[in-house]
Amino acid sequence: MSKKVTPYKESELGKKEQVRQMFDTISGDYDGLNRVISFGIDLKWRKRMVKLLAAKKPKNLLDIATGTGDLAIAMVGTGAEKIIGLDISPGMLEVGKTKIKEKNLQDSIEMIVGDSENLPFDDQSFDAVTVGFGVRNFEDLEKGLQEIHRVLKPGGTLMVLETSVPTKTPFKQGYNIYCKYILPTIGKLFSKDRSAYAYLSESASVFPHGEAFNNILAKIGFIGVENKPQTFGAASIYVATK
Repeated sequence: MSKKVTPYKESELGKKEQVRQMFDTISGDYDGLNRVISFGIDLKWRKRMVKLLAAKKPKNLLDIATGTGDLAIAMVGTGAEKIIGLDISPGMLEVGKTKIKEKNLQDSIEMIVGDSENLPFDDQSFDAVTVGFGVRNFEDLEKGLQEIHRVLKPGGTLMVLETSVPTKTPFKQGYNIYCKYILPTIGKLFSKDRSAYAYLSESASVFPHGEAFNNILAKIGFIGVENKPQTFGAASIYVATK
């Protein structure tokens, strides 16, 4: 496994507590900064996830590390009758609840505080589980994935959207420059937490993407594992079945 990256290098808190603190701090800035940082391309990636998952016709769906609820809201497009968005950060969830209320989706989406590595659900509870830009924030990646496997119904689908590192020139070099210099600079200029966007960049760079993540999913017990690179490899959609 890759080295463990945390938001606050001097903190004595564990990664989980640091991540909660970080997202609570930046929750008010997060959506706007995300659109700037990703040039809005993340919206297209989520639409692709919805299209892929809609074919599975899930009735109930869990969106882990839901943050401000962008992916949970998008997943209404799958036709799911019930969507639960779970996140460790109350601050992010409050932003998400406001968005859900504005869109009048309270009957479809429920937002709850919870720990991805200790999910408060029975075995075999969900037809599908999604995670958008969240697995790299797990303190124990394999434990979090084991919990997802546990709450999925047999034949259920896991779909993960996560950043990856392009392998082809010149995209690899451009991506490295962007992550190392541009993204943290934008974060420092527009966010009150100067460490947060440096962490988000660093955690993306060390995440075991591509085949390495496929292998972890297979080790946990998922089958039919595949990854679908997006935008020259800047992100990947991983699809797996229980």
